[in-house]
Amino acid sequence: MSGEKDLQLLLKSMKPEHNEGDYVFCKVDQLGNFNLDEVEMFFKEKEAITLILKKEIAVKLNLEYSITMSWITLSVHSSLEAVGLTSAFSKALSDAGISCNVVAAFYHDHIFVGKNDTEKAMQILKAF
Repeated sequence: MSGEKDLQLLLKSMKPEHNEGDYVFCKVDQLGNFNLDEVEMFFKEKEAITLILKKEIAVKLNLEYSITMSWITLSVHSSLEAVGLTSAFSKALSDAGISCNVVAAFYHDHIFVGKNDTEKAMQILKAF
């Protein structure tokens, strides 16, 4: 199944789910001996590997991070070819002064917002 492409249907049916916990973005040079079961997501860039993981894991591993974030998943199965979904929710969050970092995976879009913006972000996303 390739997911939904119709923007209006996506916006009406996206149900934001707040994943409990505090999340951080860290950078490392190698995955090395990291237990990938402790890593929520990672992405390899030419400069470094970005790890997204729970804050307590980063602290345990003595990894640096700059901001504590909340993780919100849009439960609608959006197509990787859908046009406008990221733009719509990121504009709504931006208009409210909320920064968001988006990760699009095969089934869902994942939004990371500052911990203090969680409740407001959830209200905005539910309003769609």
